[in-house]
Amino acid sequence: MKIVGLLLGQALRYLVYTLVHVFIISRLVLFDAGWCFFYLGFVLFLPLGTPVVVQLLLAFGMGLTMDIFYDTGGLHAAAAVMLAFVRPAVLRLLRPRDGYDAVDAVNVHFMGPAWFLTYLGVLVLVHHLAFFLLELGSFRHFGFTLEKVGASWAFTCVALLIVQLLFFPVRRNRQ
Repeated sequence: MKIVGLLLGQALRYLVYTLVHVFIISRLVLFDAGWCFFYLGFVLFLPLGTPVVVQLLLAFGMGLTMDIFYDTGGLHAAAAVMLAFVRPAVLRLLRPRDGYDAVDAVNVHFMGPAWFLTYLGVLVLVHHLAFFLLELGSFRHFGFTLEKVGASWAFTCVALLIVQLLFFPVRRNRQ
């Protein structure tokens, strides 16, 4: 019964991140060079105990959904899978001395702002570099691509930090 609730909760998160990104956030552009990849919150904020294979499949599903909506031919899926592939390594690098608790979640309130901003910044940067370099297909306009990466990185990080501060619980759910 607990698993069904967890699956329904994740399905609802998937739907919310997809709908908010497609119908609201995708229309916002920062300085004609930065886009908010809000849907990344679905992958970034998965529970810490999520198996790697499940993370990769969920990232692929979310990326493929974005590719279908934006007709981007697999760019979102590839970059999202890259993010999910690197996520466990980043979590290992940022692991607290005592390790993570089984009930820990990616949460700015639990882990602290320094941990969270490092986690968010590194993974969003990995995603954006993969996405924009794949989109470019060469190193011909590398300066403009780096400008797009930087503006999009800042926009995405600020948006996901706001989501964390507003919608994620301040207290731990002890079981």
